[in-house]
Amino acid sequence: MTTTQNAAFAGVLQRQGAAVVLVLGIAAAWFAFPRFGSVDNLRDLALQGSFLAIIALGMTFVIISGGIDLSVGSNYALGGVFAAYGAQYGLLVAIVLPLAVCSLIGLVNGLLIARTGMAPFIVTLASLLFARGLLLALTSEGATTYKVDPGSAFLWLGQGTIFGIGVPVYLTLILFALGGLLLRRTRFGQSVFAVGGAEQSALLMGLPVARTKITLYTLSGALAGFAGVLTAAYLQSGVTVIGVGTELDAISVVVIGGTLLTGGAGTIAGTLVGVLLRTLIQNVINQIGTLDSSYQTVVSGAFLLVVVVIQRLLARSRTR
Repeated sequence: MTTTQNAAFAGVLQRQGAAVVLVLGIAAAWFAFPRFGSVDNLRDLALQGSFLAIIALGMTFVIISGGIDLSVGSNYALGGVFAAYGAQYGLLVAIVLPLAVCSLIGLVNGLLIARTGMAPFIVTLASLLFARGLLLALTSEGATTYKVDPGSAFLWLGQGTIFGIGVPVYLTLILFALGGLLLRRTRFGQSVFAVGGAEQSALLMGLPVARTKITLYTLSGALAGFAGVLTAAYLQSGVTVIGVGTELDAISVVVIGGTLLTGGAGTIAGTLVGVLLRTLIQNVINQIGTLDSSYQTVVSGAFLLVVVVIQRLLARSRTR
């Protein structure tokens, strides 16, 4: 193979490698575990992955731009608590209140990063602590749990089904379709790639770098809050202990899906594949039965390390 062909093959492998592993993993699990291929199990797989997928969607935009958002886990939990609290005042409040609060936190992240030049890691770490502290203050350090009335229309968002499939799954697919169009078919999407690829070049080209960053972090906060809304509707309460480490889960599935941590490259479809692969690992461990759930973290961590190393090697081969 020529140098050009090698580079092209490396690029395809980098983008589609996770999809190949997913297909092989599904095939192996299908034959190894009789219950894996059941309709109920596949339905559960889709539903379990939908909440993380929505958070990871926002994280994909941020990482492609060369940033990072550590606040999404706390925003996720905070959004769930505000949704459960707002449900007593009606469906609209249960949705708008958490979205407004979490979007505001994301907006502040974006403003600080874009206008002051502060490192995204530091800014979003501070937001993680702020959102988690606000959550604990609202719930008396977790002693108060806001529950949703069993007759509330709000519960349909998390517990409702259409043709036997959970509503969160449909909402996730819609958001991913819109995210894909936004990233690939709009000037905003082009700006995201340009900022992540070479920020100084993007500035010289006259692209709205600051505005792009502010929009990205606001979007990330809003999507994390919306995932919290759906979780509150699913669990029928605002659970305070969720979201711990969720930011790391989101980052891992985005990277496993082929998005470069250095920015400038990535796909929405790849993130969805990453979420499905993580959910598959979790389900297989549950199917085995003899393994503790902590093995999921071990496998996911090892897999992420392998993916990052492979990405680095592929990137080198493409530049030769």
